[in-house]
Amino acid sequence: MGTVFSFDIRGAQDEARVRAGLRAAVASLHRVDEVFSPFRPDSQIMRLGRGELALSDCVTEVPEVLDLCTRAERESDGWFTTGYGGGLDPTGLVKGWAVERAVRMIASSGAASVCLNGGGDVQLLGGPWRVGIADPLHPGELAMVIETREGLGVATSGPAERGCHVLDPHTGRAPVDALASLTVVCREGLTMADARATAAYAMGERARDWLEALPGAEGFAVTTDGGTWKTSGFHRYTAKLNA
Repeated sequence: MGTVFSFDIRGAQDEARVRAGLRAAVASLHRVDEVFSPFRPDSQIMRLGRGELALSDCVTEVPEVLDLCTRAERESDGWFTTGYGGGLDPTGLVKGWAVERAVRMIASSGAASVCLNGGGDVQLLGGPWRVGIADPLHPGELAMVIETREGLGVATSGPAERGCHVLDPHTGRAPVDALASLTVVCREGLTMADARATAAYAMGERARDWLEALPGAEGFAVTTDGGTWKTSGFHRYTAKLNA
């Protein structure tokens, strides 16, 4: 998927079994890249978008992911979309889905706690865990630290690493009141945290009210002038930066 994945696995009751689970999880991430990559002309999602492949002929993961994308589009009133540029692009959700699925595969093999970081988007199970949110305006520094003892998805969207790659779906251009970064934490997992972070970043300043209304989700934003805001329940996950 064009990014780095790192695993932190703790509390393995049967190390050989957990290593097998890890190998299966890595293989699943490679499979997701083969099926869903918008950079592979022969991927199923690209062939489906060009009309060369019917949905019924795709592997079962494709309709599963597209159903989740439909849910995210409805929930966000169209701010999340798979239709950027007139094509079919589920990348605003599929990485989070792939990471969450990989973590659950490892956990089912007997690991007590798992952290998988996929290009800055993190799925946590077990714990305790501390996750740093990078400061988009000061490379190498942290803007916030999240602390949790429960399963949690943590997804960040913004232009700091890859430039502006999330567009306003209504205009096809960068959001007018763009944020420097927008992080969503979600008890439901990284699948929906990823989709919600994508939609919320596209919304800009509208995102705060939208996230406040979502059960099980909280948000933290860094504005382009260096300010920050967070939803009312975000404090449950925050820790001291120097702790």
